[in-house]
Amino acid sequence: MFVGVGSIWGQSGAIIALGFAGLMNFAMYFWSDKLALKMSKARPADELELPNVYQTIRALTQREDMPMPKIYVIDSPQPNAFATGRNPKHAAVAVTTGILDIMSHQELEGVLAHEISHVKNRDILIATIAATIAAALAFLARMAFWGNMFGGRRRSNGHPIMAIVGLVAMILAPVAGMIIQRAIGRAREFQADRSGAETTGAPLNLASALQKIEEASQRHVMQVNPAVSQLFIGDPMQALRSNARGRQRDQGSAMLKWFSTHPPTKERIDRLEKMAMGIR
Repeated sequence: MFVGVGSIWGQSGAIIALGFAGLMNFAMYFWSDKLALKMSKARPADELELPNVYQTIRALTQREDMPMPKIYVIDSPQPNAFATGRNPKHAAVAVTTGILDIMSHQELEGVLAHEISHVKNRDILIATIAATIAAALAFLARMAFWGNMFGGRRRSNGHPIMAIVGLVAMILAPVAGMIIQRAIGRAREFQADRSGAETTGAPLNLASALQKIEEASQRHVMQVNPAVSQLFIGDPMQALRSNARGRQRDQGSAMLKWFSTHPPTKERIDRLEKMAMGIR
């Protein structure tokens, strides 16, 4: 896709767009933990405040031979959690006060194992690569459009075909990039579910936690920047998105799934239940 869009502008344009997007996303990747924590309004928490979280994460990281991440808390009634950081040495795990109120110890362990798996699997790096390509596609499409608008007439002998192609690319390329980026994110959520369940040896505990998060998220909307919503184990904007899907249920609901930041909770639970029964 990137090469196809780049062919409109040429090889040099593709390289410039990729370089620009790479620099931009490298900076975001390098400071991703600080940005995500700030945008989610997370604050540092010591072991006196969250003894159960510290003990559980310490046991999980020792089991996986990983360094202990920094622990943060988000003051929100919605049960949720996320992990961030460019590598295990610079990782952070944040939990909401809501998740501490409704989860059993076993369910909380399943959630935290899921988040530790994101760090172990280098999902922040994978997400950054996907974001780089998506941003480069958008930038390249704009270059192609404006380049053909101002310089394409001479090359096309007055025919506006290239300008039209550039306009279509400018509209569709970023959308396609977003679809691919979010599809990768959903795949990484499935993988973190599996990795976390393998770490604890109890897939049903995580399945139970996901069900609680799904139900509570229908009642509570977290005040969080939408840019970091895909980091959470459950969609923090679930209630708002559910209302939108309800209004558009008969108008392309399948298409809405392409833009979803998280896989359907029912499918995640089904996979974990099959995993518990030994079905792969």
